[in-house]
Amino acid sequence: MTENKTRPTDVSVARFLAAVEPADKRTDALALDALFQRVTGFQPRMWGPAIVGYGSYAYTYDSGHSGTAPAVGFSPRKAAHSIYAGLGDQSAAMLPVRLGKYKIGKSCLYVKRLSDIDPSILAELIGLTLTRLNGKWGVSPT
Repeated sequence: MTENKTRPTDVSVARFLAAVEPADKRTDALALDALFQRVTGFQPRMWGPAIVGYGSYAYTYDSGHSGTAPAVGFSPRKAAHSIYAGLGDQSAAMLPVRLGKYKIGKSCLYVKRLSDIDPSILAELIGLTLTRLNGKWGVSPT
């Protein structure tokens, strides 16, 4: 069984966000951090070198693979912000239609600029994701 590569670290989230370039991506990342903290009530924690996560959950799949992952989060990547919330949630299936301009990946939404999306819809996605994960696996504040 392989170990998860993305694990919580002791790297300072504030220091990581302060180093995001260019400045407009840093401004968006700080706004995302504030939104995630407000919606989740959790303090952020770095997962791996570039994911800012809020809460965590332990899972075990039918295959026997198990691990711990951030409940929700984001990563201010060069091309776009990767947002980890809302995918795989049936109750949230229609929210991305109202979200705005984004692309969808295997496990995240890609958003070039925060101004391209409706933050209130993102807040709904985050909340629904936490509810779903908490009901299935249990979410802790990390």
